[in-house]
Amino acid sequence: MALDHLVVVAHTLTDGVAWCERTLGVTPAPGGEHPLMGTHNRLLTIHSDAFPAAYLEIIAIHSGATRPSSASVRRWFDMDNPALQHAIQSNGPQLVHWVARVPDLARSLPGWHALGLEPGTATTLSRQTPNGPLTWQLTVRSDGQRPLGGCLPTLIQWGNRHPCDTLPPSGVRLQHLRLAHPQAPLLAQALRDGPAAVSVGTAVQPSLQATLNTPLGAVTLSTTRLPPTAQP
Repeated sequence: MALDHLVVVAHTLTDGVAWCERTLGVTPAPGGEHPLMGTHNRLLTIHSDAFPAAYLEIIAIHSGATRPSSASVRRWFDMDNPALQHAIQSNGPQLVHWVARVPDLARSLPGWHALGLEPGTATTLSRQTPNGPLTWQLTVRSDGQRPLGGCLPTLIQWGNRHPCDTLPPSGVRLQHLRLAHPQAPLLAQALRDGPAAVSVGTAVQPSLQATLNTPLGAVTLSTTRLPPTAQP
């Protein structure tokens, strides 16, 4: 298991780009649209020795998109949660979640189910890019919620291409990800095969803190102003 990307939710993608330039000192590269979810994104690399092939995703609801009638699930990352939308409108874009890369998604899920965790169903997704389509499998909960308050990652298995293959250098490097949760032992057990630079601690409320080196200096992103979300 490796950290694949951090997820920052913005009210609009324009808000997200302005936040990134102001906070991290860089302009994120174009991303694409997710038709099933009615969202779109911008991306920037944050890979480092501790986190190879990692990137940051800035994602927002695409107000001009029409979701297919078959889209029975709620949007991922709690993006349909009114409390989260209020928080990002009031406080600006927020780090809400992280996604972990695994080589075989089907083999990774039974261990979490045995712990009583419900990461969601493996769903095949794709989006178009200037360099051709990207395809992947991702765990998606039908209620759209982030398990363990966003501390338990969504799992992803990429096809034959990864976004970092074509993203330009950003000058931003992820140094550490700190997770804190009331059920820290359960979270630590679920992440026992995860990256060493992801630490797990105990806290009254779930939180994530990502420390990055940027052109503006050291920056810490956190979830401290977000409403609570799903338990297992």
